[in-house]
Amino acid sequence: MERIMIIGCCGSGKTTLARKLGAILDLPVVHLDRLYWTGNWQTVSDEEFDSVLKKELEKPRWIIDGNYNRTMMLRLSYCDTIIYLDYGRFTCMMGVIKRVIKGYGKTRPDMGGNCPERFDLDFLKFVWNFNKSHRERYYKLLHEEKERKIIILKNRRECAKFIEQIEQDKKTSYFVERRKGKYIKNKKS
Repeated sequence: MERIMIIGCCGSGKTTLARKLGAILDLPVVHLDRLYWTGNWQTVSDEEFDSVLKKELEKPRWIIDGNYNRTMMLRLSYCDTIIYLDYGRFTCMMGVIKRVIKGYGKTRPDMGGNCPERFDLDFLKFVWNFNKSHRERYYKLLHEEKERKIIILKNRRECAKFIEQIEQDKKTSYFVERRKGKYIKNKKS
């Protein structure tokens, strides 16, 4: 897993998972929201977004979190792993509501520009209807994908176990390679 694409409903925890995996696997994390939003909830042009995204995709290692369906196929062509957080609507709604309450009036570090958290009824409707609008298409896309590793996590418990397993695999891999006289990238001996 050197180029990981994380997709799923808003509030599912894509950014949190990206940060945790980035720290464990020593991979740089790219937040699509950071590339897309300039400030005061204004967006960059499609051309500018595509240009910046393409530069990130051409790098050898990364984790990219976000949906941005218009560029999904482009990101798919570069990634080696797709993680789909297919959570229920209540979980995602609670995730968004907690995020807004916790950071109301402040801009998250994964956002571009000055985009303070706020209650937005249209956004909450989008989250509520996300699975109805996108789930079938995402599963079709994943089903057709034969060259990439696909991981589908259905709830926060599965996600926590997945992270735990990655941490365990990383530790085991480190010790196995150390016995052979080798070290994992960026590990100090």
